[in-house]
Amino acid sequence: MTHALTARAVRRRYLTLVAMRWFPTGLLIPVFVLLPLERGLSLSEIGLAAAGQGLIVLFLELPTGGLADSLGRKQVLMASTLVGMTSVGIYLLADSFAVFFAAFALQGVFRALDSGPLEAWFVDATHAADPEAQIQQGLSGAGIALGVAIAAGALLSGLLVTLDPIRGLEALATPVVVSLALQLISLLGVVLLMTEIRSEKGWQAATRAARETPAAIKGGLRLLRDNRVLLAIVSVELFWGFGMATFETFTPLRLSEILGDADRAAAIAGPAASAAWLVSAAGAATVPWLGRRVGLAPAAMMLRVLQGMAVVGIGFAAGVPGVIVAYLTAYLFHGASNPIHMTLLHRQVGGTFRATVSSLNSMAGLSAGALGLIALTALAEATSLSTATYVGALVLAAAAPLYIPAWRQSRKKEPARV
Repeated sequence: MTHALTARAVRRRYLTLVAMRWFPTGLLIPVFVLLPLERGLSLSEIGLAAAGQGLIVLFLELPTGGLADSLGRKQVLMASTLVGMTSVGIYLLADSFAVFFAAFALQGVFRALDSGPLEAWFVDATHAADPEAQIQQGLSGAGIALGVAIAAGALLSGLLVTLDPIRGLEALATPVVVSLALQLISLLGVVLLMTEIRSEKGWQAATRAARETPAAIKGGLRLLRDNRVLLAIVSVELFWGFGMATFETFTPLRLSEILGDADRAAAIAGPAASAAWLVSAAGAATVPWLGRRVGLAPAAMMLRVLQGMAVVGIGFAAGVPGVIVAYLTAYLFHGASNPIHMTLLHRQVGGTFRATVSSLNSMAGLSAGALGLIALTALAEATSLSTATYVGALVLAAAAPLYIPAWRQSRKKEPARV
Protein backbone atom coordinates (compact mmCIF):
# COMPACT_ATOMS: atom_id res chain seq x y z
CA MET A 1 0.00 0.00 0.00
CA THR A 2 0.98 3.60 -0.37
CA HIS A 3 1.78 5.78 2.64
CA ALA A 4 2.31 8.96 0.58
CA LEU A 5 -1.40 9.65 0.05
CA THR A 6 -3.76 11.07 2.65
CA ALA A 7 -6.99 9.22 3.42
CA ARG A 8 -8.92 11.92 1.54
CA ALA A 9 -6.68 11.55 -1.53
CA VAL A 10 -7.11 7.78 -1.45
CA ARG A 11 -10.88 8.25 -1.37
CA ARG A 12 -10.83 10.69 -4.30
CA ARG A 13 -8.77 8.30 -6.42
CA TYR A 14 -10.96 5.37 -5.43
CA LEU A 15 -14.16 7.14 -6.42
CA THR A 16 -12.63 8.25 -9.72
CA LEU A 17 -11.56 4.70 -10.54
CA VAL A 18 -14.98 3.32 -9.57
CA ALA A 19 -16.66 5.77 -11.97
CA MET A 20 -14.22 4.95 -14.79
CA ARG A 21 -14.71 1.24 -14.18
CA TRP A 22 -18.52 1.26 -14.26
CA PHE A 23 -19.32 3.84 -16.97
CA PRO A 24 -18.54 1.35 -19.79
CA THR A 25 -20.71 -1.25 -18.02
CA GLY A 26 -23.62 1.18 -18.04
CA LEU A 27 -23.44 1.26 -21.83
CA LEU A 28 -23.86 -2.52 -21.96
CA ILE A 29 -26.74 -2.97 -19.52
CA PRO A 30 -29.65 -1.92 -21.79
CA VAL A 31 -28.50 -4.17 -24.68
CA PHE A 32 -27.05 -7.05 -22.66
CA VAL A 33 -29.97 -9.41 -23.39
CA LEU A 34 -31.54 -7.72 -26.39
CA LEU A 35 -28.52 -8.00 -28.75
CA PRO A 36 -28.19 -11.81 -28.47
CA LEU A 37 -31.98 -12.04 -28.80
CA GLU A 38 -31.86 -9.99 -32.01
CA ARG A 39 -29.07 -12.21 -33.35
CA GLY A 40 -31.18 -15.34 -33.03
CA LEU A 41 -30.64 -16.77 -29.54
CA SER A 42 -33.63 -17.97 -27.55
CA LEU A 43 -34.25 -16.73 -24.02
CA SER A 44 -33.09 -20.01 -22.49
CA GLU A 45 -29.93 -19.99 -24.66
CA ILE A 46 -29.15 -16.49 -23.42
CA GLY A 47 -29.58 -17.68 -19.85
CA LEU A 48 -27.23 -20.64 -20.43
CA ALA A 49 -24.63 -18.48 -22.19
CA ALA A 50 -24.70 -15.83 -19.49
CA ALA A 51 -24.52 -18.52 -16.83
CA GLY A 52 -21.08 -19.40 -18.18
CA GLN A 53 -19.87 -16.21 -16.52
CA GLY A 54 -20.95 -17.37 -13.08
CA LEU A 55 -19.54 -20.86 -13.56
CA ILE A 56 -16.12 -19.50 -14.49
CA VAL A 57 -16.21 -17.19 -11.49
CA LEU A 58 -17.01 -20.16 -9.27
CA PHE A 59 -13.68 -21.77 -10.17
CA LEU A 60 -11.50 -18.64 -10.41
CA GLU A 61 -12.80 -16.26 -7.75
CA LEU A 62 -10.76 -17.63 -4.85
CA PRO A 63 -7.46 -18.02 -6.76
CA THR A 64 -7.75 -14.49 -8.16
CA GLY A 65 -8.64 -13.05 -4.76
CA GLY A 66 -5.65 -14.76 -3.23
CA LEU A 67 -3.51 -13.52 -6.13
CA ALA A 68 -4.60 -9.93 -5.43
CA ASP A 69 -3.64 -10.31 -1.76
CA SER A 70 -0.22 -11.73 -2.64
CA LEU A 71 0.86 -10.25 -6.00
CA GLY A 72 -0.73 -6.83 -5.71
CA ARG A 73 -4.12 -5.20 -6.27
CA LYS A 74 -2.99 -2.93 -9.12
CA GLN A 75 -1.48 -5.71 -11.22
CA VAL A 76 -4.56 -7.89 -10.90
CA LEU A 77 -6.90 -4.99 -11.71
CA MET A 78 -4.91 -4.18 -14.85
CA ALA A 79 -5.14 -7.81 -15.95
CA SER A 80 -8.89 -7.83 -15.30
CA THR A 81 -9.43 -4.79 -17.51
CA LEU A 82 -7.53 -6.38 -20.40
CA VAL A 83 -9.58 -9.57 -20.09
CA GLY A 84 -12.79 -7.51 -19.91
CA MET A 85 -11.91 -5.71 -23.13
CA THR A 86 -11.29 -9.04 -24.87
CA SER A 87 -14.65 -10.32 -23.66
CA VAL A 88 -16.54 -7.29 -24.95
CA GLY A 89 -14.75 -7.55 -28.30
CA ILE A 90 -15.87 -11.16 -28.72
CA TYR A 91 -19.42 -10.25 -27.60
CA LEU A 92 -19.51 -7.53 -30.29
CA LEU A 93 -18.71 -10.06 -33.02
CA ALA A 94 -20.74 -13.00 -31.64
CA ASP A 95 -23.43 -14.50 -33.86
CA SER A 96 -24.00 -17.95 -32.32
CA PHE A 97 -24.58 -19.57 -28.95
CA ALA A 98 -21.01 -20.91 -28.81
CA VAL A 99 -19.41 -17.50 -29.42
CA PHE A 100 -21.70 -15.72 -26.98
CA PHE A 101 -20.90 -18.41 -24.41
CA ALA A 102 -17.17 -17.77 -24.96
CA ALA A 103 -17.71 -14.03 -24.47
CA PHE A 104 -19.62 -14.56 -21.23
CA ALA A 105 -17.04 -17.09 -20.02
CA LEU A 106 -14.27 -14.51 -20.50
CA GLN A 107 -16.50 -12.02 -18.71
CA GLY A 108 -16.44 -14.47 -15.82
CA VAL A 109 -12.63 -14.36 -15.79
CA PHE A 110 -12.87 -10.56 -15.78
CA ARG A 111 -15.34 -10.56 -12.89
CA ALA A 112 -13.20 -12.96 -10.88
CA LEU A 113 -10.11 -10.77 -11.31
CA ASP A 114 -12.05 -7.55 -10.78
CA SER A 115 -14.22 -8.33 -7.76
CA GLY A 116 -11.86 -7.55 -4.87
CA PRO A 117 -8.68 -5.60 -5.73
CA LEU A 118 -9.94 -2.02 -5.99
CA GLU A 119 -12.05 -2.09 -2.84
CA ALA A 120 -9.32 -3.91 -0.90
CA TRP A 121 -6.78 -1.32 -2.06
CA PHE A 122 -9.06 1.50 -0.88
CA VAL A 123 -9.66 0.00 2.58
CA ASP A 124 -6.03 -0.87 3.25
CA ALA A 125 -4.60 2.35 1.76
CA THR A 126 -7.06 4.37 3.86
CA HIS A 127 -6.07 2.56 7.05
CA ALA A 128 -2.38 2.99 6.14
CA ALA A 129 -2.89 6.74 5.79
CA ASP A 130 -5.10 7.02 8.90
CA PRO A 131 -5.67 3.96 11.11
CA GLU A 132 -8.72 5.64 12.67
CA ALA A 133 -10.39 6.53 9.35
CA GLN A 134 -13.91 5.23 8.78
CA ILE A 135 -14.40 3.33 5.51
CA GLN A 136 -18.21 3.55 5.55
CA GLN A 137 -18.24 7.01 3.95
CA GLY A 138 -15.91 5.90 1.15
CA LEU A 139 -17.94 2.77 0.41
CA SER A 140 -21.12 4.81 0.40
CA GLY A 141 -19.45 7.30 -1.94
CA ALA A 142 -18.42 4.43 -4.19
CA GLY A 143 -22.06 3.37 -4.37
CA ILE A 144 -22.97 6.90 -5.46
CA ALA A 145 -20.14 7.06 -8.01
CA LEU A 146 -21.08 3.63 -9.36
CA GLY A 147 -24.74 4.59 -9.68
CA VAL A 148 -24.05 7.89 -11.43
CA ALA A 149 -21.49 6.29 -13.79
CA ILE A 150 -23.82 3.46 -14.81
CA ALA A 151 -26.70 5.93 -15.15
CA ALA A 152 -24.67 8.09 -17.51
CA GLY A 153 -23.55 5.05 -19.50
CA ALA A 154 -27.07 3.65 -19.78
CA LEU A 155 -28.44 7.04 -20.85
CA LEU A 156 -25.78 7.31 -23.54
CA SER A 157 -26.56 3.71 -24.58
CA GLY A 158 -30.23 4.49 -25.13
CA LEU A 159 -29.29 7.62 -27.08
CA LEU A 160 -26.87 5.68 -29.29
CA VAL A 161 -29.50 3.02 -30.04
CA THR A 162 -31.99 5.75 -30.96
CA LEU A 163 -29.57 7.68 -33.20
CA ASP A 164 -27.93 4.57 -34.72
CA PRO A 165 -24.88 6.60 -35.84
CA ILE A 166 -22.65 3.82 -37.24
CA ARG A 167 -23.71 2.78 -40.74
CA GLY A 168 -23.64 -0.97 -41.31
CA LEU A 169 -23.77 -1.84 -37.60
CA GLU A 170 -26.91 -2.83 -35.71
CA ALA A 171 -28.22 -0.10 -33.46
CA LEU A 172 -28.02 -2.44 -30.47
CA ALA A 173 -24.30 -3.06 -31.12
CA THR A 174 -23.30 0.63 -31.15
CA PRO A 175 -23.10 0.97 -27.33
CA VAL A 176 -20.84 -2.10 -27.26
CA VAL A 177 -18.30 -0.38 -29.54
CA VAL A 178 -18.27 2.75 -27.37
CA SER A 179 -17.96 0.68 -24.19
CA LEU A 180 -14.90 -1.06 -25.59
CA ALA A 181 -13.17 2.27 -26.25
CA LEU A 182 -13.98 3.56 -22.77
CA GLN A 183 -12.53 0.46 -21.12
CA LEU A 184 -9.15 1.44 -22.59
CA ILE A 185 -9.43 4.79 -20.78
CA SER A 186 -10.31 2.90 -17.59
CA LEU A 187 -7.11 0.87 -17.95
CA LEU A 188 -5.07 4.08 -18.22
CA GLY A 189 -6.79 5.33 -15.06
CA VAL A 190 -5.67 2.25 -13.12
CA VAL A 191 -2.09 2.71 -14.32
CA LEU A 192 -1.96 6.39 -13.34
CA LEU A 193 -4.07 6.62 -10.18
CA MET A 194 -3.73 3.33 -8.31
CA THR A 195 -0.43 3.76 -6.42
CA GLU A 196 0.82 0.69 -4.62
CA ILE A 197 4.23 0.32 -2.98
CA ARG A 198 5.53 -3.23 -2.96
CA SER A 199 9.02 -4.42 -2.03
CA GLU A 200 9.20 -6.99 -4.83
CA LYS A 201 8.65 -6.63 -8.56
CA GLY A 202 8.75 -8.72 -11.71
CA TRP A 203 9.69 -12.41 -11.50
CA GLN A 204 10.45 -12.21 -7.78
CA ALA A 205 6.95 -10.90 -7.06
CA ALA A 206 5.32 -13.47 -9.36
CA THR A 207 7.21 -16.33 -7.70
CA ARG A 208 6.25 -15.15 -4.24
CA ALA A 209 2.63 -14.70 -5.33
CA ALA A 210 2.48 -18.25 -6.68
CA ARG A 211 3.83 -19.50 -3.36
CA GLU A 212 1.57 -17.36 -1.14
CA THR A 213 -1.72 -17.49 -3.06
CA PRO A 214 -2.73 -20.97 -1.76
CA ALA A 215 -2.04 -19.79 1.79
CA ALA A 216 -4.18 -16.69 1.21
CA ILE A 217 -7.02 -18.87 -0.05
CA LYS A 218 -6.76 -21.25 2.92
CA GLY A 219 -6.66 -18.32 5.33
CA GLY A 220 -9.80 -16.79 3.83
CA LEU A 221 -11.66 -20.10 3.93
CA ARG A 222 -10.54 -20.69 7.51
CA LEU A 223 -11.78 -17.25 8.48
CA LEU A 224 -15.13 -17.96 6.84
CA ARG A 225 -15.39 -21.29 8.67
CA ASP A 226 -14.53 -19.85 12.08
CA ASN A 227 -16.56 -16.63 11.88
CA ARG A 228 -20.28 -17.40 11.83
CA VAL A 229 -21.21 -13.74 11.34
CA LEU A 230 -19.02 -13.55 8.24
CA LEU A 231 -20.42 -16.85 6.94
CA ALA A 232 -23.98 -15.53 7.26
CA ILE A 233 -23.10 -12.26 5.52
CA VAL A 234 -21.47 -14.08 2.59
CA SER A 235 -24.46 -16.45 2.41
CA VAL A 236 -26.73 -13.46 1.74
CA GLU A 237 -25.10 -13.26 -1.69
CA LEU A 238 -26.46 -16.69 -2.61
CA PHE A 239 -30.02 -15.36 -2.39
CA TRP A 240 -29.19 -11.90 -3.69
CA GLY A 241 -27.29 -13.22 -6.71
CA PHE A 242 -30.01 -15.72 -7.62
CA GLY A 243 -32.73 -13.08 -7.56
CA MET A 244 -30.89 -10.28 -9.37
CA ALA A 245 -31.93 -11.57 -12.80
CA THR A 246 -35.45 -10.44 -11.96
CA PHE A 247 -34.58 -6.74 -12.24
CA GLU A 248 -31.28 -6.74 -14.18
CA THR A 249 -32.24 -9.11 -16.98
CA PHE A 250 -36.01 -9.36 -16.98
CA THR A 251 -36.86 -5.66 -17.07
CA PRO A 252 -35.78 -5.11 -20.72
CA LEU A 253 -37.55 -8.36 -21.61
CA ARG A 254 -40.75 -7.21 -19.87
CA LEU A 255 -40.58 -3.95 -21.81
CA SER A 256 -40.05 -5.86 -25.05
CA GLU A 257 -42.95 -8.16 -24.14
CA ILE A 258 -45.27 -5.21 -23.52
CA LEU A 259 -44.13 -3.14 -26.54
CA GLY A 260 -43.61 -6.00 -29.00
CA ASP A 261 -40.39 -4.45 -30.37
CA ALA A 262 -36.80 -5.01 -29.15
CA ASP A 263 -35.40 -1.71 -30.49
CA ARG A 264 -38.19 0.31 -28.84
CA ALA A 265 -37.61 -1.61 -25.63
CA ALA A 266 -33.85 -0.85 -25.77
CA ALA A 267 -34.53 2.83 -26.43
CA ILE A 268 -36.67 2.93 -23.26
CA ALA A 269 -34.41 0.60 -21.27
CA GLY A 270 -31.45 2.95 -21.72
CA PRO A 271 -33.00 5.99 -20.02
CA ALA A 272 -34.74 3.69 -17.52
CA ALA A 273 -31.44 2.07 -16.55
CA SER A 274 -29.89 5.54 -16.31
CA ALA A 275 -32.63 6.69 -13.96
CA ALA A 276 -32.37 3.42 -12.02
CA TRP A 277 -28.69 3.89 -11.29
CA LEU A 278 -29.20 7.51 -10.32
CA VAL A 279 -31.83 6.26 -7.89
CA SER A 280 -29.33 3.62 -6.79
CA ALA A 281 -26.81 6.38 -6.07
CA ALA A 282 -29.45 8.17 -4.02
CA GLY A 283 -30.01 4.95 -2.10
CA ALA A 284 -26.27 4.67 -1.40
CA ALA A 285 -26.28 8.26 -0.11
CA THR A 286 -28.76 7.26 2.62
CA VAL A 287 -26.37 4.70 4.14
CA PRO A 288 -24.77 6.98 6.78
CA TRP A 289 -28.24 8.13 7.88
CA LEU A 290 -29.57 4.55 7.99
CA GLY A 291 -26.54 3.50 10.02
CA ARG A 292 -27.20 6.20 12.62
CA ARG A 293 -30.99 5.90 12.82
CA VAL A 294 -31.67 2.20 12.25
CA GLY A 295 -28.33 0.40 12.50
CA LEU A 296 -26.56 -1.22 9.56
CA ALA A 297 -27.64 -4.83 10.14
CA PRO A 298 -31.35 -4.03 10.77
CA ALA A 299 -31.31 -1.73 7.74
CA ALA A 300 -29.82 -4.53 5.63
CA MET A 301 -32.63 -6.87 6.69
CA MET A 302 -35.30 -4.29 5.93
CA LEU A 303 -33.84 -3.50 2.50
CA ARG A 304 -33.80 -7.16 1.40
CA VAL A 305 -37.54 -7.46 2.08
CA LEU A 306 -38.38 -4.11 0.47
CA GLN A 307 -36.41 -4.97 -2.66
CA GLY A 308 -38.26 -8.27 -2.99
CA MET A 309 -41.58 -6.41 -2.76
CA ALA A 310 -40.47 -3.92 -5.43
CA VAL A 311 -39.44 -6.71 -7.80
CA VAL A 312 -42.93 -8.20 -7.55
CA GLY A 313 -44.14 -5.00 -9.19
CA ILE A 314 -41.96 -5.62 -12.27
CA GLY A 315 -43.82 -8.84 -12.97
CA PHE A 316 -47.23 -7.58 -11.86
CA ALA A 317 -47.43 -4.25 -13.74
CA ALA A 318 -49.43 -4.39 -16.97
CA GLY A 319 -47.93 -1.32 -18.65
CA VAL A 320 -44.58 0.35 -19.25
CA PRO A 321 -45.00 3.06 -16.54
CA GLY A 322 -45.72 0.48 -13.84
CA VAL A 323 -42.73 -1.66 -14.81
CA ILE A 324 -40.44 1.39 -14.77
CA VAL A 325 -41.65 2.56 -11.33
CA ALA A 326 -41.14 -0.91 -9.84
CA TYR A 327 -37.73 -1.15 -11.51
CA LEU A 328 -36.61 2.21 -10.09
CA THR A 329 -37.84 1.26 -6.63
CA ALA A 330 -35.91 -2.02 -6.74
CA TYR A 331 -32.73 -0.12 -7.59
CA LEU A 332 -33.29 2.39 -4.81
CA PHE A 333 -33.12 -0.44 -2.28
CA HIS A 334 -30.32 -2.14 -4.21
CA GLY A 335 -28.17 0.99 -4.05
CA ALA A 336 -28.56 1.27 -0.29
CA SER A 337 -28.04 -2.47 0.29
CA ASN A 338 -24.64 -2.91 -1.31
CA PRO A 339 -22.56 -0.40 0.74
CA ILE A 340 -24.19 -1.65 3.94
CA HIS A 341 -23.47 -5.26 3.03
CA MET A 342 -19.83 -4.51 2.19
CA THR A 343 -19.32 -2.44 5.35
CA LEU A 344 -20.63 -5.33 7.45
CA LEU A 345 -18.34 -7.69 5.52
CA HIS A 346 -15.18 -5.60 5.98
CA ARG A 347 -15.85 -5.25 9.71
CA GLN A 348 -15.22 -8.97 10.00
CA VAL A 349 -11.81 -9.17 8.30
CA GLY A 350 -8.38 -7.57 8.50
CA GLY A 351 -6.15 -6.55 5.60
CA THR A 352 -4.30 -9.85 5.13
CA PHE A 353 -7.28 -11.68 3.64
CA ARG A 354 -9.43 -8.72 2.58
CA ALA A 355 -9.38 -9.32 -1.19
CA THR A 356 -9.79 -13.07 -0.66
CA VAL A 357 -12.90 -12.61 1.48
CA SER A 358 -14.28 -10.06 -1.00
CA SER A 359 -13.75 -12.70 -3.67
CA LEU A 360 -15.59 -15.28 -1.57
CA ASN A 361 -18.49 -12.85 -1.32
CA SER A 362 -18.44 -12.19 -5.06
CA MET A 363 -18.10 -15.90 -5.84
CA ALA A 364 -21.26 -16.63 -3.87
CA GLY A 365 -23.21 -13.91 -5.67
CA LEU A 366 -22.05 -14.62 -9.21
CA SER A 367 -22.32 -18.41 -8.99
CA ALA A 368 -25.82 -18.05 -7.57
CA GLY A 369 -26.51 -15.53 -10.31
CA ALA A 370 -25.55 -18.11 -12.94
CA LEU A 371 -27.93 -20.61 -11.37
CA GLY A 372 -30.62 -17.94 -11.17
CA LEU A 373 -30.26 -17.07 -14.86
CA ILE A 374 -30.60 -20.71 -15.88
CA ALA A 375 -33.46 -21.50 -13.54
CA LEU A 376 -35.45 -18.30 -13.93
CA THR A 377 -35.14 -18.02 -17.73
CA ALA A 378 -36.19 -21.68 -18.04
CA LEU A 379 -39.11 -21.00 -15.70
CA ALA A 380 -40.03 -17.91 -17.74
CA GLU A 381 -40.16 -19.95 -20.95
CA ALA A 382 -42.15 -22.73 -19.28
CA THR A 383 -44.62 -20.36 -17.60
CA SER A 384 -44.23 -16.58 -17.99
CA LEU A 385 -41.82 -13.76 -17.25
CA SER A 386 -44.10 -12.59 -14.45
CA THR A 387 -44.11 -15.97 -12.70
CA ALA A 388 -40.31 -16.19 -12.85
CA THR A 389 -40.09 -12.65 -11.50
CA TYR A 390 -42.27 -13.51 -8.50
CA VAL A 391 -40.07 -16.51 -7.67
CA GLY A 392 -36.93 -14.37 -7.88
CA ALA A 393 -38.50 -11.72 -5.66
CA LEU A 394 -39.27 -14.32 -3.00
CA VAL A 395 -35.65 -15.51 -3.04
CA LEU A 396 -34.38 -11.93 -2.66
CA ALA A 397 -36.50 -11.31 0.41
CA ALA A 398 -35.61 -14.69 1.95
CA ALA A 399 -32.03 -13.49 2.59
CA ALA A 400 -33.09 -11.00 5.28
CA PRO A 401 -32.69 -13.31 8.35
CA LEU A 402 -29.05 -13.95 7.47
CA TYR A 403 -28.15 -10.50 8.81
CA ILE A 404 -29.41 -11.42 12.30
CA PRO A 405 -25.98 -12.68 13.52
CA ALA A 406 -24.38 -9.34 12.57
CA TRP A 407 -27.22 -7.53 14.36
CA ARG A 408 -26.71 -9.60 17.50
CA GLN A 409 -22.97 -8.96 17.40
CA SER A 410 -23.47 -5.20 17.14
CA ARG A 411 -25.93 -5.23 20.05
CA LYS A 412 -23.43 -7.09 22.21
CA LYS A 413 -20.71 -4.64 21.13
CA GLU A 414 -18.29 -7.44 20.53
CA PRO A 415 -15.02 -6.60 18.74
CA ALA A 416 -15.75 -7.19 15.10
CA ARG A 417 -12.37 -7.29 13.37
CA VAL A 418 -10.49 -10.58 13.25
